[in-house]
Amino acid sequence: MYKELLATDHFEIALPQALSSNERQLLTLFYQPLTGSDPASLYLTLWAEGEDYTAGKMTHYYLMNVLGMSVREVFEARIALEAIGLLRTWRKDEEDSRTFIYEVMRPLEAREFFADPLLSMFLFSKIGEQAYRKLRNRFCKPIDKQEYQEVTRTFTDVYKPVHMQVPQDMLEDREIERGYPFYYGQFDFDLLRAGLSEQLVPSSALTAEARLMIAKLAFLYKLSPLEMQKVVIMALDDTMKLPTERLKKAAADYYKITISKEAPKLAKTFEKSAASSSASKRTKEQELLDYLETTPPIQVLRDINKGKEPLSASVQLAEDLIVKHEMPVGVVNVLLEYVMLTTDMRLPKNYVERIADHWIRKNLKTAKEAMELARQERDKYAKWKAENETKANSPQKQSYKKSGGREEKVPDWFYKRDAESSTAPSPVTMVDFEAERQKILQKLGQDGQVN
Repeated sequence: MYKELLATDHFEIALPQALSSNERQLLTLFYQPLTGSDPASLYLTLWAEGEDYTAGKMTHYYLMNVLGMSVREVFEARIALEAIGLLRTWRKDEEDSRTFIYEVMRPLEAREFFADPLLSMFLFSKIGEQAYRKLRNRFCKPIDKQEYQEVTRTFTDVYKPVHMQVPQDMLEDREIERGYPFYYGQFDFDLLRAGLSEQLVPSSALTAEARLMIAKLAFLYKLSPLEMQKVVIMALDDTMKLPTERLKKAAADYYKITISKEAPKLAKTFEKSAASSSASKRTKEQELLDYLETTPPIQVLRDINKGKEPLSASVQLAEDLIVKHEMPVGVVNVLLEYVMLTTDMRLPKNYVERIADHWIRKNLKTAKEAMELARQERDKYAKWKAENETKANSPQKQSYKKSGGREEKVPDWFYKRDAESSTAPSPVTMVDFEAERQKILQKLGQDGQVN
């Protein structure tokens, strides 16, 4: 999954229209129960950033930090918004990078939402009948129109065409169709029509609107084309048409009679796949790799440091590797883990950057590749570590000189903490990296931090 979206991938936001406080209510009360809190947070963040029209491209690492999510969670939140019709995504693949455009879409009006069989049933199954009725009464005030006749004028009743030259690009700038993407090509309409004669259900009744509603209802209630034949016959009115409301009622009645009285529920497809993958046996090494690939570096620093907040210099170092040098998150996390476990939980900047430069030239893309290279080059990196410590403890570093002749010596205890390792005989004593890794693996297994 993380190969489809990387922290170093850039994105920009398109906000076609300014969003209102009413639409914020719709998002919170109608959409958040369906998607969960993470997609709603992502939507609000994109909304807020999109209102800054001076902002340029950003990386997904920014979203990971702002939202406190891993790259996997950002991706799953994004596709949840796409599926529900709140986000449209465009991707451009370049030679060494990818760029996305996130087009933030407005939520459906309350009446449109309740008129859709999938969205309304999904919401009903999430919040229950009482809360559902309360929402509908709040946003859709019922008006009895039975004794009234509609006298609304049409466009052609009021206006007549005036011939004038209009630029072609203005004619093509049309409003984007609202709603969520639903493709009903998989529903077998040929099989549906095969069991319905022209005299019983005329072809004119199967309008585009009716066909879309039939496909949605079949998906919602898991009904086959043969079962939908009965639903269509039940929904046909006296004028041989298929009104939307009659189709919805006929499908619900058929479902209650033949399948279940419980309302159908919808679940995210990637949640199922995640459950099945967790059920299968994975080694601790695989769990660690997955953790390193998907977790923000700042969280990895916290976990290695037993939950303590890392210093700003350490966080800045990790961010520079990702943002400035465009290293993948998984590779950076392996680098941080390797250096901290082999330097007594420190992050010497020169040592980190020297290994990072080597890995960049090796064009490492995954945590697994980085881990394997760290094992292969263990002796080389140990030599670099010794060289770095030798430079740090050289006489030139023994004092800090300031203008005016003042001199402040570094306290003795500062040098003594590395004295044992610096005076050790050659060859250099190395930390058992594999033993330390096993400790991390054991900790991950006990704390359950790996998703």
